[in-house]
Amino acid sequence: MSTAGLQEVYKCIHCGLCLPECPTYRITGLETESPRGRIHLARALLEERIEPGDVFSSHMYLCLGCRACESACPSGVKFGKILEASREVIGPPGSAAGRFFLRLVLQSILPSPRRLRWLATALRLYSNSPFRRLLRAVLPARLKDREALLPDIPRRFYSPQLETLPSEGKRRYRVAFLSGCITSVLFPGVNEATVRVLRRNGCEVFIPSGQTCCGALNVHNGGDGGVVREMARRNVEAFTSGEFDALIVNSAGCGAHIKEYGELLTDDPEYGERASKLSGKVRDISEFLTEIPINKNLGTVPVKITYQDPCHLVHAQAVSAQPRELIRAIPGVELTEMEHPDRCCGSAGIYNVLQPEMSGEVLEEKIESIKATGAAVVVAPNPGCMLQIGNGLKRRALDTEVIHIVELLDRAYGAKNTEG
Repeated sequence: MSTAGLQEVYKCIHCGLCLPECPTYRITGLETESPRGRIHLARALLEERIEPGDVFSSHMYLCLGCRACESACPSGVKFGKILEASREVIGPPGSAAGRFFLRLVLQSILPSPRRLRWLATALRLYSNSPFRRLLRAVLPARLKDREALLPDIPRRFYSPQLETLPSEGKRRYRVAFLSGCITSVLFPGVNEATVRVLRRNGCEVFIPSGQTCCGALNVHNGGDGGVVREMARRNVEAFTSGEFDALIVNSAGCGAHIKEYGELLTDDPEYGERASKLSGKVRDISEFLTEIPINKNLGTVPVKITYQDPCHLVHAQAVSAQPRELIRAIPGVELTEMEHPDRCCGSAGIYNVLQPEMSGEVLEEKIESIKATGAAVVVAPNPGCMLQIGNGLKRRALDTEVIHIVELLDRAYGAKNTEG
């Protein structure tokens, strides 16, 4: 385990204030499924009182990694560091075949835009083929539920033809944009809306072609530290090839991870300082738009909305008020808060695939909270949340739309043009 992980373990004062904030503890009532219990296990591992076997692994991988415990902790324990370091010791979860497949996807496919698009195209063809119906007819219930999580794959992917897109009107800022791996293939419209909103706000947008997967999913799932650092170096190289005011990210998990590049590469003599500077420039899209004088030419969007706080936005980045400020700035929008908007939806990267039962219980709580608001739209500014909540709403046959906050802003700017 890393030195950083070791230091965090010994910061815990075992007060238990984190327990009611932990989804797995609330559901199971077990101390071993709480942050405090997992810290006890990690400390025992560090002190060589236990081995990193199946029991240790099961408790660490049942954790969603939502980091709600960090927001509750009076001692400032960064539980995310403990969890990531523990999982690096354990390695990826599952059987030997499952670990091989997970490494293949996380280390070979996600970092390669070309391979990722090939995989997405193959999945789209599978989704629309008679073979899918035949396969679902014979799959065991457990695998059928996982297969049902396969999202609709769009026919086009986000692939900008230019590295630099001009601002609309006078240029006030030059920003870089992380187009991401999953968002580019599953939510190209979110990236397109992000760029349009930035350009409408006087931003020249730099989208380096050399960027790659940020590495967050690898870190969350016991990926090799050397591979993760190499991904970080590639992104540092790509983004520091140009000057810009901020690096804009529209995915909460990616933003949280890149903000920690400086720590990840702190011992790298060539990339450490550059990574630290890059981390200091990272801004979630909602964070950035509330730091600048925003273009207020917003049209009316008459809709009742509720807002879901992505875990790695509210707990890892402390960004919560900013998205709500942007939503309230749009004429016609009625924002109705759901109960516990900052609780995890159960997506947690690929947790919903690896731990479908627990993920389903966490999701059910979230869907009930959304339903109670009567909102027509859920704003959930993170691709994993959008997929998870969308799937839960679909299963419950609820006619509620799930969108990213930039899509809402993009609609408002478009409505203004129509009104004009």
